[in-house]
Amino acid sequence: MNASQSSPPFSEAALQQVERIFQRYPADRRQSAVMPLLHLAQKEFGGWLSQESMDYVAALVGIAPIRVYEVATFYTMYNLKPVGKYHVQVCTNISCWLCDSDAIAKTLQNKLRLSFGESSGDGRFTLTEVECLGACVNAPMLQINDDYYENLTPESVAKIIDQLP
Repeated sequence: MNASQSSPPFSEAALQQVERIFQRYPADRRQSAVMPLLHLAQKEFGGWLSQESMDYVAALVGIAPIRVYEVATFYTMYNLKPVGKYHVQVCTNISCWLCDSDAIAKTLQNKLRLSFGESSGDGRFTLTEVECLGACVNAPMLQINDDYYENLTPESVAKIIDQLP
């Protein structure tokens, strides 16, 4: 690895994962590993990507940092600011909207006392509106951290939030 010294270092376990990720791609195409490495960096560095962590990924794959920023700012799966312990992402795209994702969003906003893009003062919740989470057949749906919840109703969403530890 030739990541810069001022960048946040990956743990030893994460560095082993980096090597496994690189093995998926031809040696002359390391830049193809940008997306899985950003995902790993996000997990490694507290659930979000700082400029320093994106620079670290750029150094790992040997590309200009701007190319990493372009990827990280395009996809909603990358968090560019700190998120709460529970990152609640509500799909509001057409399939979910037709199945009343507005009611799901309103329930969450009332229950969490947050608007989209906000985090609770205690750092427990962040509420985010996303375009598509890829489960249109079971709309409406949401994602909390790495878990998907489908076929939602306002009542089921309230129960999900209440059951979080």
